[in-house]
Amino acid sequence: MSSERPIWYQDVIPGGAHWSMRLRANTSLRLVDEEGGANVGMLFYNPENLLERYNAPDTLKCQHTFKLTAGHCLYSDMGRIFCSIVGDSSGWHDTVCGNLSDANMKRKWSFASYQQARNDWTISGEHAFLVELAKYGLGLADMAANLNLFSRAVVDEYGNLGYPSQQSRAGDFVELRFEMDTLVVLHTCPHPLDPAPEYPRRPVRYQLLPAEPAADDDLCKNSRVENQRGFANNRLYYLGGA
Repeated sequence: MSSERPIWYQDVIPGGAHWSMRLRANTSLRLVDEEGGANVGMLFYNPENLLERYNAPDTLKCQHTFKLTAGHCLYSDMGRIFCSIVGDSSGWHDTVCGNLSDANMKRKWSFASYQQARNDWTISGEHAFLVELAKYGLGLADMAANLNLFSRAVVDEYGNLGYPSQQSRAGDFVELRFEMDTLVVLHTCPHPLDPAPEYPRRPVRYQLLPAEPAADDDLCKNSRVENQRGFANNRLYYLGGA
């Protein structure tokens, strides 16, 4: 994690909160797990055409992987690359387990409304995404399968998904370099498999930094032939004047 680049802006998102922002190409978003065990649910959209959004199946299929880490790219459903994972200290990010629903949250933890508990209310990832998506005229039908940063999910011999006790540590980070202008929507609500006995509130720091365009020898661009095509699709998109 380079210390030479200036941090343009940073802030801390409390656990059980949500945030969104339009990020320009050649910008990096660095997320830092402040206390350990954080989860960051994320969705990505093309701000010029909100019908184009993050595609989890293509992201995994194109790169022949079950987990995401440094060297991987995050694809849109148009075959373009929203961003690349250029730094990662935790080594595993889940993109198959989906989102914590309202119903599942109420089964796992006692529910407290905002009217009852103010900022200590319990909010699901589903609810958090819907609040942010509404700001851009989007709703439930626009909520694609999401990425869960800092969370690790494993599969046992019977095909059951599990949530290991060893997750990210305090200070772990992941850095996303944006290859195209992107609307980023995220929350810090619990992972749907988190077995914590009480609703977990784990804060995450976000930092915005400058980033150089991917070079010819870039790891993310060259880790798969499919990624080279994804970067070529981005170039063609911007040659079209988008």
